[in-house]
Amino acid sequence: MFKRIHHIALICSDYQISKDFYVEKLGLEVISEVYREERDSYKLDLALHGNYILELFSFPGAPDRPSYPEAQGLRHLAFTVDDIDQVSLELKKKGITVEEIRVDPITNKRFTFFQDPDGLPLEIYEQ
Repeated sequence: MFKRIHHIALICSDYQISKDFYVEKLGLEVISEVYREERDSYKLDLALHGNYILELFSFPGAPDRPSYPEAQGLRHLAFTVDDIDQVSLELKKKGITVEEIRVDPITNKRFTFFQDPDGLPLEIYEQ
């Protein structure tokens, strides 16, 4: 039936700020960018190491996220990393606030969270 997740779609409040965050700060690659004039909306397709993973949308008047982080819906988006200390430091150098690194008591793996410009929780999880 299902083979894998094809992509994740996010709606942002400020397209240029979110585009800069995901492309320049996190290093995702632009596959395509489309402006839909009839909707006054952008759609930006992004990849990670050549794999299509994220659609970034802008829609005028989109409502804010209800609360952080336990609102119904998408809880967070997690990225696998080899060295969480290095990635955390790189994010901090780019002006991104990163929470304290924790250890999952079940897997004993290290992880932490940071947020995108709209407050969406993003996780880095060490392999």
